[in-house]
Amino acid sequence: MNKVIKGILLFLLIYGLFSIAGFLFPIDQEWYNSLDKPSWTPPGSVIGIVWAVLFAFISLSIVLAWSSKGEESFPPLFWIVLIINYVTNQLFSFFQFEMKDLLLATVDTFLVAVTTGILIILIRKYNKVSPWLLVPYLLWTTFATYLAFTFYRLNPTETFLM
Repeated sequence: MNKVIKGILLFLLIYGLFSIAGFLFPIDQEWYNSLDKPSWTPPGSVIGIVWAVLFAFISLSIVLAWSSKGEESFPPLFWIVLIINYVTNQLFSFFQFEMKDLLLATVDTFLVAVTTGILIILIRKYNKVSPWLLVPYLLWTTFATYLAFTFYRLNPTETFLM
């Protein structure tokens, strides 16, 4: 199989994996709509579009780094950080929409932002474009952390830990 086909398949695999949580843990609209939210909360349709674009950027970033790196594998630290980022990304939907725990969702989103920053540092040695494709992900998850924290502050009883 040639490198282009492998790259396309890798892109689709990563995109699909990052998209899974939206199907496994759908938004409980009634509960979500009942929450107090700041006026600057983006509409759900905007959030969905942003995540779709970010998943494409994440996937493309990894594919470009992979194609630049050649057949060598990434070092273990890269995989560990990527897996932590992926798992925490997926857990947000579980914490927020299944457990309805706004504090855990906030902490989780913070971990996604931190691991994204680390990924940017780790991936920059493989490709010049790859880290820049992750910058919107870092910005969005930083914003999402603040938004999640604001949700928690406005709805302090909506937490499993209390």
